[in-house]
Amino acid sequence: MSKITKAVFPVAGMGTRFLPATKASPKEMLPIVDKPLIQYAVEEAVAAGMTEMIFITGRGKRAIEDHFDKAVELEAELENRGQKQLLKAVQGILPRHISCTYVRQSQALGLGHAVLCAMPVVGDAPFAVVLADDLIDGTPPVLKQMAAAFARRERSVIAVQEVERKETRRYGIVKIEPRSKSPHRISGIVEKPDPAAAPSTLGVVGRYILTPRVFHHLQRVRQGAGGEIQLTDAIAALLAEEDVFAFEFQGTRYDCGTKLGYLQANLQFALKHPEIGADFSKYLRGLGGRTPK
Repeated sequence: MSKITKAVFPVAGMGTRFLPATKASPKEMLPIVDKPLIQYAVEEAVAAGMTEMIFITGRGKRAIEDHFDKAVELEAELENRGQKQLLKAVQGILPRHISCTYVRQSQALGLGHAVLCAMPVVGDAPFAVVLADDLIDGTPPVLKQMAAAFARRERSVIAVQEVERKETRRYGIVKIEPRSKSPHRISGIVEKPDPAAAPSTLGVVGRYILTPRVFHHLQRVRQGAGGEIQLTDAIAALLAEEDVFAFEFQGTRYDCGTKLGYLQANLQFALKHPEIGADFSKYLRGLGGRTPK
């Protein structure tokens, strides 16, 4: 059971925070320097040993499928021009041993519903859920850290990080034993609580490794916060049957579902980019605290 081969990517959201940029292009295709968010997410899953990528898509998401498909005309043009580095980058987007499956989510009924849509493909196996909005720069990659924790316990593992108490309305918040160490055994979880009612300040972020039993609860959970089927509510029900662990990962998370987090990610990834990092750093030093005109 400890081997995780399947990763689920819920990508059916409309990305309204980034309109008009996302009017005709999926938010998951927004670039961080020169790679789209969804590619970073898939690379993290591949680095953790996962080989089956399952995308839960919706209307207007065809660009994601095209991105991971072979581009015969583009590759031929790059080869004819002798642009070997670009050709290598295009051909290396997805390793050959990786498979992709696309499942349509006909209605936007929440993250829990998106994960439930993956059930026929996942079957009776543990699986990862990766939210591309949460770009996490970790060494080793966060999913690899979590897969190691899952291998030791063979129970669901959820990524968490400390958040400001005033921000608990934006997260699922876990309840744990005082002074416990990561991975923490979860005793309760609640979706987007008011700060005064939050059981802790450990907020769930977009990485999960789940046992297949969660599907049983997703099929039965009622609409929760925001009128959606919440994955958090299914995990809360799962707690009555199995241990679930909260994992404080090593790495830096960028909330690319917000404009500020997206810009912060672009800044940091540009600084360490092998092609432009040095020049970009020089440019920023040249600003000397001034705002560019």
